[in-house]
Amino acid sequence: MATDESNGHTEERPERLFVTTHWSVVLAAGHGDATRASDALAHLCKNYWYPLYAYVRRRGHSPPDAQDLTQEFFARLLAKQWITSADREKGRFRTFLLTAMSRFLANEWDRAGTQKRGGRAMHLPLDTAIAETRYEADSALALAPDRLYDRHWAMTLLDRTLTSLRTEQERAGKAREFSVLSGFLTAERGSIPYAEAAAQLGTSEATARQVVHRLRRRFREMFRQEITQTVAEPAEVDEEIRHLLAALSG
Repeated sequence: MATDESNGHTEERPERLFVTTHWSVVLAAGHGDATRASDALAHLCKNYWYPLYAYVRRRGHSPPDAQDLTQEFFARLLAKQWITSADREKGRFRTFLLTAMSRFLANEWDRAGTQKRGGRAMHLPLDTAIAETRYEADSALALAPDRLYDRHWAMTLLDRTLTSLRTEQERAGKAREFSVLSGFLTAERGSIPYAEAAAQLGTSEATARQVVHRLRRRFREMFRQEITQTVAEPAEVDEEIRHLLAALSG
């Protein structure tokens, strides 16, 4: 990450994150290391496959067909047949995946469906055993397929951020503190029961406030870092955050 020392001290410039983020590597595949780009794409697909599965299910496909469709889609994507269609001007991995899947469902599955299930050599390891359980939990939501996709994209980002933060806190010897306070990470500021948290932690309310503030700030930082991995330009991060928070609230 680059630094700025013009004011007498070192400051990190977050824009430099975009030099090595996974999606930027993929977009630059035509001008650099294709193997590295393929690995970066596989990493992204492994992390963000479930929103697409939910999208396919909401389009009316059965669980077995949705599993096959999602797997076949990623098999083709990872074979780099469609990467050249990624549009840097549109920039977001979320948008690219949804557009590519929509085209796949409209134009490709008639041929892919004739292949024997499991016949392709390239597969992305998808935890389809829990996919339907997660989908059924949203069965009461009257959301269009694309809105359900965005909602699950946002939830996936939040889940990944929570997991990363939990790991970080456990490594710092703060597992119990995190267990007590993790429920406050996305709570409205005025709804946080600091006195209750202080009692559980065996500390003062003032200290509990400081700890909660620090943890919430770190959660926001890590959430932002997750989003940088899925957009192409620094200017897109804030807009993507607003879009995903709206998808959650909607």
